[in-house]
Amino acid sequence: MEITVKYLQSIDFAELKYSDQLEIKTKGRPMPHLSIEQRSTDRLRRYGTAFSKQFYENCEWLCGCEETNAMFCFPCLLFGGDLMWTKMGVRDLIPLAPKIKHHEQTSDHINSVIDLALLGKVSNAGDSDSSQRLLDAKHNELVRKNRDALSRIIDCVKFCGKYKLSLFNSDEGGNGNHGGIFHGLLDFACELDSCLKAHLATEAVFKEKMDIILNEILDIMLSICRDKIKEEVSDLKYLAVVCDEAVDTYDNNQVAVILKYVAQDKPIERFWGFFNPDTLERVLLNELHILCGSFKEKLIAQTYDGITIAGAVSKGLPKVIKEVYRNAHFVSYARQPCITIERAVSQNSSARAFFASLSGIYNFFERCPHRMAALENVAISQSKTPHVVTRFKQRIVNAVYELKFTLVQCCNMLETSTSVDTGCGAASINRTLNDAKFDYWLRFFCKVMPHISIQFSVFHSHMFNRKEFSASFAMFRTLVLKLKSDSEAIRNRFLEVATAVKEVCDIILMECSERMKFTAHLYANKLLSVCHFQAFAENFPNEALSIVGDAYPMLEMSKLRIELLVLYKRGDLCKTESLVHLLFAINENHLQSTLSETVKLIKILLTTPMITAEPDRQLTTLARIQSFLQCSRVRDRLSALAMIFIEHEMVTEMKDFNEKVVDHFATSSGWTEFTFK
Repeated sequence: MEITVKYLQSIDFAELKYSDQLEIKTKGRPMPHLSIEQRSTDRLRRYGTAFSKQFYENCEWLCGCEETNAMFCFPCLLFGGDLMWTKMGVRDLIPLAPKIKHHEQTSDHINSVIDLALLGKVSNAGDSDSSQRLLDAKHNELVRKNRDALSRIIDCVKFCGKYKLSLFNSDEGGNGNHGGIFHGLLDFACELDSCLKAHLATEAVFKEKMDIILNEILDIMLSICRDKIKEEVSDLKYLAVVCDEAVDTYDNNQVAVILKYVAQDKPIERFWGFFNPDTLERVLLNELHILCGSFKEKLIAQTYDGITIAGAVSKGLPKVIKEVYRNAHFVSYARQPCITIERAVSQNSSARAFFASLSGIYNFFERCPHRMAALENVAISQSKTPHVVTRFKQRIVNAVYELKFTLVQCCNMLETSTSVDTGCGAASINRTLNDAKFDYWLRFFCKVMPHISIQFSVFHSHMFNRKEFSASFAMFRTLVLKLKSDSEAIRNRFLEVATAVKEVCDIILMECSERMKFTAHLYANKLLSVCHFQAFAENFPNEALSIVGDAYPMLEMSKLRIELLVLYKRGDLCKTESLVHLLFAINENHLQSTLSETVKLIKILLTTPMITAEPDRQLTTLARIQSFLQCSRVRDRLSALAMIFIEHEMVTEMKDFNEKVVDHFATSSGWTEFTFK
């Protein structure tokens, strides 16, 4: 057989018979004459360089190919090496010497030369073992290249996740669609690295199974992030779980689960994942078991503000969790209490229809600048201040009530628009605004919503006072019960609405009372509020301390009392309202054991979700989740991409993250192309 570069490129040398391997070695490297000429200019002098057979004599491993008119490395063609010297070939003569020198210093080339030199030097008894070693070496070299390519793919996925970019153009991943930002980014990486480009183009595992690889990588990345979070949580004494309703760009309801805890004396929030709202109770119990294991006293707080699916609070989900985790107090974290109650009352179909109509009015104007401008012009013509319109979204119930006549006038004008969508939409809104049932619900919620905001504001005040709050809530209860009784007046006209109003009133009272039942964390926060220290030094808050002790049995109350007495009478330890700063001051002065119970109470408060002015204690993860869902158009692997975006700092800090993903990928699904022998 004739030994040519094309022939050597077409075969797998390691799989040849031992005798054939020896024959190729004996015949030696192909050294045809190559028609390569180059001309250049230096300092106005022109000179030329042409290929000469002297090149073969000067470099004992150099060989050539007449078809491609290029130079190659004979040992690397047999045993594997740099793609430039095995696949593409070298044609540039002017910098040839540095290229040869660089190639001779690579480990791949050195190994190939040694393998060629040793071929045929072993005994017949060792022929089989030698052949197997050659096969293993070739396999491991391919695995190394595959793993390097996979690491680059992981970097591209991390980039897409960090910047909320969809992996695919299509709505669904894994459907063979090779468009989208991910593939564009990968193509760009290939343009910067010719070896990566050639490897991805030639290896079947990447050409034929890229979508499968992507999906598995996403699952593994999520798993590794969760393992890291579990590792952080395992050594902690306190943990809180936050469940919040989230709606993606496809209007699908998701339950976002967030974990809150204190690690290295700093409050930490971690996104855990999105889950099916229909099975929230079962899912939550399962996830908490994964996180807490047998240490059930670790969970000290649970909150569900924003959760309305299946009426989680109404159906007693907090009680179910507390039966298993006795320290898991249901605390209220209402960032937008009116929206929370709106979602709760939407269990009633009539109320749900009202809020859907209200949302339709807002969307009609908000999504079209021309319509919003028309509304502002009508408002100005009626001597209404523009800020009434700009606050449309924040207080939509009261805004529609105040702007009802303005909205009707504006819709009358827009009905004559040349745009079919605008005209039909305006006519529909006009019918809604003139509907008697809609008008009743509008006046009902216009009376209720401001009082709901007041109640939650009083409840979350750092000056929380039980007597003042009880009196305020009693007045609120009286108002709601009066509205409930007033609904009898419309029973003859609107029986369905009258019945719905009674149900809605019951839901409002139940939701508010349940969400404001637990107050021990508010008293605990007050105990450590620096602004109260002087007053507490003169009149110690025994009632507040007793309430805190009943709620948190892990505290040694007698020692905590003494520690607080000392703190109240000293003003030199911490002068700011920040609990994080107070904890830092205690640690900085090595007082952790001296003020051990105070440290426990601080960590309990930093773990518990609360409405506070302290930036370090606010739940910023909720905002990042909403930002991700508003921008990301993905359905599959939503939790994985959200994890990469929301927890990208944690992912970046894990220096061996890519290596862990590759190792897990290679072992979990039996990908032999990524497993070393």
